[in-house]
Amino acid sequence: MNLNLITSDPEIMMGKPVIAGTRITVELILEKLSYGESIGQILEAHPQLTQEAIYAALNFAAKALKSDIIYPVSA
Repeated sequence: MNLNLITSDPEIMMGKPVIAGTRITVELILEKLSYGESIGQILEAHPQLTQEAIYAALNFAAKALKSDIIYPVSA
C-alpha cells in the first residue's frame, strides 16, 4: 500500500489527511464507504481518485487506530 498517496498540509483542508494532489479527505472516503457506497461508486463520483488511493486511505485509517489513543464511543 502506497502511504505516499496520503498527505497532510495545514493549507489544505485544515491539515486533514487527503489524497495527494486532491482535496479529498480520508474522512470523506471512510464516510462514503460506511454509508454503503462501493469503491466503484466513489471512483465514478471522484474520477481523480484511483482504487489504490482508496485502499491507501483505508490503510492510513487502520494504522491511525493502532496508536495508543483511547477513543470514547458513546452508546
